[in-house]
Amino acid sequence: MQYKREIIRVLTEAGEDGLSVQKIAYHVFNSCNSLFRTVSYNEIYRLVATYLVNNSKNRESVIARTDRRGVYRLNLESRETRQLMLQFVDESTANENGDNVFEDDLSLLLF
Repeated sequence: MQYKREIIRVLTEAGEDGLSVQKIAYHVFNSCNSLFRTVSYNEIYRLVATYLVNNSKNRESVIARTDRRGVYRLNLESRETRQLMLQFVDESTANENGDNVFEDDLSLLLF
């Protein structure tokens, strides 16, 4: 699924409380839509809801249901989730440190 990474990123930011399917779908909709590639909200909502329901059935999956109906969170007991959390932490620290490849002045001199 092309929105899997975005769903996991949103749930990572949500924490242990999780988010409802509607809020997750809105976050994915806002982050994946652009001027040149538009997707309807209903299509994204359907894909997100299907992904969450299918992946929350297994105990070892990344997604887990909460006690409230329609609310999902990351399954912190899963090995795959722990690995994803480390990857997201590495990416965020790299962005905060300002590791920018284009810091050097690569412009050409005329003379």
